[in-house]
Amino acid sequence: MFFERPDAGETAVLLHVDFQDEREREDPGEFLELVRSAGAEPATLLTGSRQRPDPRTFIGAGKVEELREALAVHGAELVIFNHALSPSQERNLERELKCRVLDRTGLILDIFAQRARTHEGKLQVELAQLEYMATRLVRGWTHLERQKGGIGLRGPGETQLETDRRLLRARIKAIHKRLDKVRSQRSENRRARSRAEIPSVSLVGYTNAGKSTLFNALTASEVYAADQLFATLDPTLRRLEIDDVGPVVLADTVGFIRHLPHKLVEAFQATLQEAAEAALLVHVIDAADPDRDLNVAQVEAVLDEIGALDVPMLKVMNKIDLLDSAPRIERDGEGRPEVVWLSAQQGRGIDLLYQALSECLAEDVIDFSLTLAPEQGRLRAGLHELGAVREEHFDDAGHTRLVIRLPRRDFLQLMARLGERAEDYLPRELQERPVWES
Repeated sequence: MFFERPDAGETAVLLHVDFQDEREREDPGEFLELVRSAGAEPATLLTGSRQRPDPRTFIGAGKVEELREALAVHGAELVIFNHALSPSQERNLERELKCRVLDRTGLILDIFAQRARTHEGKLQVELAQLEYMATRLVRGWTHLERQKGGIGLRGPGETQLETDRRLLRARIKAIHKRLDKVRSQRSENRRARSRAEIPSVSLVGYTNAGKSTLFNALTASEVYAADQLFATLDPTLRRLEIDDVGPVVLADTVGFIRHLPHKLVEAFQATLQEAAEAALLVHVIDAADPDRDLNVAQVEAVLDEIGALDVPMLKVMNKIDLLDSAPRIERDGEGRPEVVWLSAQQGRGIDLLYQALSECLAEDVIDFSLTLAPEQGRLRAGLHELGAVREEHFDDAGHTRLVIRLPRRDFLQLMARLGERAEDYLPRELQERPVWES
């Protein structure tokens, strides 16, 4: 990767500021989890409150002095802010503190750099890193900002800083080109699934809500799952069989977080597009998290940003083992599944999720009985091939009575293939029957 991360285990002094504006507030507990996920060792967490950030250093002179003392006491060489800093604020703080300063965006990028495993994931992280670092290049080249004259000092007509910026722009352009190719490949794969009429389901949710654990429980996979933020970065697709629906593609996606850097959302557009074009979103929520309502709002904000808020959604309240609650399905006024309460880690309620997925994805399931004459063996064989036959009885005259259940679409396609009229077999009440009454 273009920018390599430093070795983990660095001692860091952390700083969190509370602002009066609720929209600007960050969670200090989540901040500590982010720092630990990055592999740093928190020495101390300094807190403060301000009405608004200082334009020069984000914090006041007194807090800068407090940071300087904490660095000396703990022998730390890194300060991490739980806020986004402007490039000039970062440079001013580094000049004052004589150490590296990292903001919340840089911290999240560092975690992403560690977690990326696939070629696509690494490209996406590198793109976000490059675009983030492009505004901060001057920090490393203050001694080369001006062209120098004189014998032996005449350059190619541009400063080292300009050369680096040009190289960055070229690299960013190359990555965009490669990601466009990935995007088109993903789009083609989705079109192929659509032509094959295989619905896709995307797991979305706040980071560390238990998406990967649930994914493993549903698909018997071994996707990396851990009690840490952004344990999953690269998207994983698996095939799943759902009653009354058939094969389904299940996608595990990157977790969201409050104030997720916009550049990261842009970089992961190819991955997040899986969610935007899914037939159903399964929003996994940590039911035991005291901030779960805020987390839900943040996930919905990101879904809105990628154009996925209109996709049908099923909510999953995970980690009910921490609440001592029982698995259950909550339904809306029309009987549709709305929320499934379960524990992915303990496997409790997984059967209820399968049931809810079946009800949400089955476009129109019909359940009725019909009697076939001996010469209608092709129709009987076709229904058996679709796995639609629930009961079968024969009489002395050779007639067969079948109790069948299958998606209306599959039944209509079978009828058309055999040259039969569906209305000759469907009971009158099923010919115009809504899906949720089937």
